[in-house]
Amino acid sequence: MQSAMFLAVQHDCVPMDKSAGSGPKNEEKRQKMKRTLLKDWKTRLSYFLQNSSTPAKLKTSKKNKQQTFIKPSPEEALLWSEAFDELLASKYGLAAFRAFLKSEFCEENIEFWLACEDFKKTKSPQKLSSKARKIYTDFIEKEAPKEINIDFQTKTLIAQNIQEATSGCFTTAQKRVYSLMENNSYPRFLESEFYQDLCKKPQINTEPHAT
Repeated sequence: MQSAMFLAVQHDCVPMDKSAGSGPKNEEKRQKMKRTLLKDWKTRLSYFLQNSSTPAKLKTSKKNKQQTFIKPSPEEALLWSEAFDELLASKYGLAAFRAFLKSEFCEENIEFWLACEDFKKTKSPQKLSSKARKIYTDFIEKEAPKEINIDFQTKTLIAQNIQEATSGCFTTAQKRVYSLMENNSYPRFLESEFYQDLCKKPQINTEPHAT
């Protein structure tokens, strides 16, 4: 299953190297990349498989504020499979999904979606304008550090809209990225070994005690 996942990652999320050949050396490089990817995927996702009685704490600001993720019950985890929104609504689910996308080199999709959610809540016109430009330079413009995969027409429309920023500047792009995650990454997340482990109910020892 993990091999199949790796191939899916290459197809949907990672640009293929056109310069790569089919010689033994290139094949060795691909195999090495595959092993590295799977190891990184396991490392990142295993972080969330901590004992449910021990909250995992991450610093979220310079003021030493901490965000706590508590391992969900199997019943709670199963709810994530009912709808993509159920996964995004869970703090633990969202954090786990971000780690999964990181392993697929697609983290920019969820980061863009979250940035848009924050952007839509902004009331100040000054902050709206500055946030719009930051989102554009981070995710939209050509060769942006976290460039998302959207069509040229949408990019052009956004470039025009941010001149007079409104809360709807990125609506079209956000919907397309949401759809991309929902139809591609989300199903693979549900099929992942990590998610399947979360859904497993703990086994109860039914062996009779010795008297």
